[in-house]
Amino acid sequence: MTIEQASDLRPGGPCAASPPCGRADRSLSPPHPPAGGPGSARAGSPVSDEEAGSEVLSHCSSASEGASPAEEAAGSEAVGEQGQEEEVEDRLKEHMDNLLDKSAKTRQVALQSLRLAFSSKILSEFLLERRLTLTDSLEKCLKKGKGEEQALAGTVLTLLCLQMGSGPEGEEVFRSLKPLLISVLTDSAASPGARQSCATALGMCCYIAAADLEDLVLCLSCLEGIFSPPSAGEGGSAPSQHGPLHCSALQSWSLLLTICPPSHVKSVLDNCWLKLPPLLSSNSVVLRILAGETIALVFELAQEVEEDLCHQDTEFLRAQLKVLATESNKYRAKTDRRKQRSIFRDILRFIESGEYQEETIRFGLECMYLDSWARQRTYQAFKEVLGSGICHHLQNNELLREIFGLGPPLVLDAAALKASKVSRFEKHLYNSAAFKARTKARSRVRDKRADVL
Repeated sequence: MTIEQASDLRPGGPCAASPPCGRADRSLSPPHPPAGGPGSARAGSPVSDEEAGSEVLSHCSSASEGASPAEEAAGSEAVGEQGQEEEVEDRLKEHMDNLLDKSAKTRQVALQSLRLAFSSKILSEFLLERRLTLTDSLEKCLKKGKGEEQALAGTVLTLLCLQMGSGPEGEEVFRSLKPLLISVLTDSAASPGARQSCATALGMCCYIAAADLEDLVLCLSCLEGIFSPPSAGEGGSAPSQHGPLHCSALQSWSLLLTICPPSHVKSVLDNCWLKLPPLLSSNSVVLRILAGETIALVFELAQEVEEDLCHQDTEFLRAQLKVLATESNKYRAKTDRRKQRSIFRDILRFIESGEYQEETIRFGLECMYLDSWARQRTYQAFKEVLGSGICHHLQNNELLREIFGLGPPLVLDAAALKASKVSRFEKHLYNSAAFKARTKARSRVRDKRADVL
């Protein structure tokens, strides 16, 4: 064996070197004897290295010519989103077709699915060309349905009007179903749930899409007749039946009061606001709180139109509010008493000194401030209809952003969305600090045993 052949067989020689990328199969095959002697073996080694280098270069060049991993991921994500949108639209079409099914159970399931979809997504473009068909189907559900089906149809109608906005399309939906909503609402033979849903739908749709003052006045009069019948007028007793119905009617009435022109506000202050104090004696804590908030709203609107409500009945009203702000009767639930005292303290403070307890609502990277009773009533009305979807609509629904003065929707990239998320550890630290501060604040105002003794 020559010296050169021995050097090839050493651990660091050319035969022991690792094979190039993509050619590992050749390194695992048994070595073949060189043909032509030692010289031919030395001559074959450089050729194999050149081939390996050329293969590596060609592999790298082909990889550089192809799409980057980020571009491929973005493309596949876009295709996936498009497929999801098409699937959602197909399901919505199926649910809309099921509204005309003969089975009442099938119609109710379809209404529930539409309610969930409308409250959690922005579907204005999809519904724009299908609004008339959907409106006709909802009209049939309200006319021929019973109980729960009518209630669900009223809720879906409200969400449809919310999706269409305050333009001609929303006004068309409201005008076509306004007589039917009033008919169901004023029908004493209809189920309380259906009447309650129609009261909410009438107030919300009128708030969103009513273009004429006549429609506004008609809806106000209809709702007022529900929560304040002739027997519950001045000096009368509060209604005892259908508590949720009266709550929905009063909430819708106060919502429409926030968009009334000053001339009609003065008419309400002269004729209607004295019908509210009797509701403070209701057995329903929700109705009592709504009545108190509506009274505070009336005082706020009176300040805006420079009307004075200070006369003999105002002093009696303040006495009622003080009782409700300090009530400790044992026959009422402890949670109801606590909630009632907190809200009526704020109401009494506003009526006596004009101070409003500002509230901050956070959604995504934004926040808005509720700094008046009118703004708070508007937010509560939309929150009750949208439920957990209120944050999504505040971020993306142009109608809500216009109502609350939030401007056009923000356009955020993936990096901004990722940076906006708070880690679990940061949430834990924030909650711990808030709990500690709350405990200190409560301990300062809580009565001590030593002080009592």
